[in-house]
Amino acid sequence: MQMNSEQKLRPVQKLTKPFQRFFHLEASGGMVLLACTIIALLVANSPYASAYHAFWNQTLSLTIGESAISYPLWYWVNDGLMVIFFFVIGLELKRELTSGELSETRKIILPAAAAVGGAITPAIIYLSLQSGQPAEVGWAIPMATDIAFVVGILSLLGDRVPHSLKIFLLSVAIVDDLLAVSVIAIFFTETIQMTMLVLSVSGFGLIYLLNKLGVRNVGVYLLVGCAIWLFTLKSGVHPTIAGVILGMMTPATGMVNRKTVREAIATLGVRFAKSEKSEIEKSEFSMSTEVQFTLRESISPLERLETALHPWVAFVIMPLFALANAAVFIDVSSLQESLSIAIILGLVLGKPVGILLASSIVIGVGWAKLPNNVNWLTMVGAGLLAGIGFTMSLFIASLALEGSMLEVAKGGILFGSGISMVLGFGLLFVSLKKRVTEAG
Repeated sequence: MQMNSEQKLRPVQKLTKPFQRFFHLEASGGMVLLACTIIALLVANSPYASAYHAFWNQTLSLTIGESAISYPLWYWVNDGLMVIFFFVIGLELKRELTSGELSETRKIILPAAAAVGGAITPAIIYLSLQSGQPAEVGWAIPMATDIAFVVGILSLLGDRVPHSLKIFLLSVAIVDDLLAVSVIAIFFTETIQMTMLVLSVSGFGLIYLLNKLGVRNVGVYLLVGCAIWLFTLKSGVHPTIAGVILGMMTPATGMVNRKTVREAIATLGVRFAKSEKSEIEKSEFSMSTEVQFTLRESISPLERLETALHPWVAFVIMPLFALANAAVFIDVSSLQESLSIAIILGLVLGKPVGILLASSIVIGVGWAKLPNNVNWLTMVGAGLLAGIGFTMSLFIASLALEGSMLEVAKGGILFGSGISMVLGFGLLFVSLKKRVTEAG
């Protein structure tokens, strides 16, 4: 008699199954991020605001012997945990460049052009309003797109969203991130400490050597990665750059091919069939270990790490980032300041205009074509969704600005991203509904 799936589950699995379903929803990451943003905003505009900010400004120290690293909690989130976020971005970039949508020239032209147009135009709008002003250094704030929120909105739209549109928007967001990381590396690097920089580069060299030697112990890479983070932090180069580079260095292919896996499993079966019970018990551990290693190494380190880290990034790191950085006191008058207006216009207007303009050029000259089942009205909606800057915009703002200017910028980012989200969702809801109705 065959047992049903519920009977096979252990009690703990029955308890955690609903949560697993939730975490596997594409929209979940965006929903959690949005919830944490709302919580931070509510607390920042409540009587508990001072205590909340004091919590994030308290110092956390790591001490080894006479050496210590001491930073506020928010700094550990922004320059520590966010390195893991950028590491996952590096993994995504590597995957897309080796076997994904960015691996072929004909596939990369449209999203790459759209991403460049969607990055340059907001920066131009920002600079046109802030040129010569103290906040001019924040010109990169409205450049990038928040992948988590975009995926969440697309998921809320359901099956009406063409697969080609999802791929286009995700590809645009990935190229956006690459541009943003380049901007951080070039324009937000402090005075270089050459000794630390040399040690950091040496760490990357050691990672490369370990890869070539076939070392697969995660603990070794974690130890070297932590050292690289520390050296990069102390060198003056922003440590998130180290995260991206480490992600890009991660092998995208497995050490063992499928043929070897099949042979290993077949050999194990033969050895079990021919061996006596006592012999099986003696060799069971070694055989199981061998097959386990073979199965594990048939999957690329990139895929294993991306799968393992994505839930932590989506449901822990990015929500913590929102809690630490989105606690902005809402002052309506600050939204009228030129800095806030520059960011809002950059996100709400600059993003869709830049994406549409660049896309129309490459399509007009015959280098690319619109994604399947997508028209220009849908592209406008997609461009608006790309104006959800949030995570990367807040991150760049924290690097470029400080004090009251940073608070005004955060307000502009949240307001501009919110407008882009509502307009993008509304336009796609209407245009995609019409397209399905017409088709049916």
